[in-house]
Amino acid sequence: MIYVILRFLALVFAKILFRLEASGRNNIPGTGGFILASNHVSFLDPVLIGVASSRRLSYMTRHDLFSVPVFGWILRVVQAFPLRRDSNDISSVKEAIRRLRRAGGLLIFPEGRRSLDGTIQKSKSGIGFLAARSRVPVIPVFISGTQRALGRNARFIRPAKVRIYFAEPIYYDSPASKDNYENFTERIIQEINLLSKKKED
Repeated sequence: MIYVILRFLALVFAKILFRLEASGRNNIPGTGGFILASNHVSFLDPVLIGVASSRRLSYMTRHDLFSVPVFGWILRVVQAFPLRRDSNDISSVKEAIRRLRRAGGLLIFPEGRRSLDGTIQKSKSGIGFLAARSRVPVIPVFISGTQRALGRNARFIRPAKVRIYFAEPIYYDSPASKDNYENFTERIIQEINLLSKKKED
């Protein structure tokens, strides 16, 4: 119930302040596990992608944010789980795979950190590993407008048009290897870059 209330409030906030639009939501599977892989420029990204998604999502979130009063509680309510980004956090990876195998949805930012200038940065191969182990589809996502609304160095939120594009699912179909994980991740990044060109249409 608390999640439903928070999601409704976030959706109203997104519609009023950001005139949120989303296209391609039909590419999110109606059943089974799936991964949304998106570019990342703002703290607003997970919130807005979450309300735009047709299904509930889990989030891998920086571990230190869980200790922030109130905000840490909200993270738990929305099914976030901690990730230590600067180490090989095996427990977080196992938790992600567990949720995906239980038919859950997971939002991941392959870049790992917010981009300063909006360009998509070189990414780690973790998404390839997760897709290989869980055998769930990966849906590339591009979000535009949040850099203007709340960029990496911004202190205040301001109104800005936000659009989110969901691409068709991509499946990992190669043997398990580090090179294949990296190649798959690069393919996802290329698809996100293709989606980014839609903002110019």
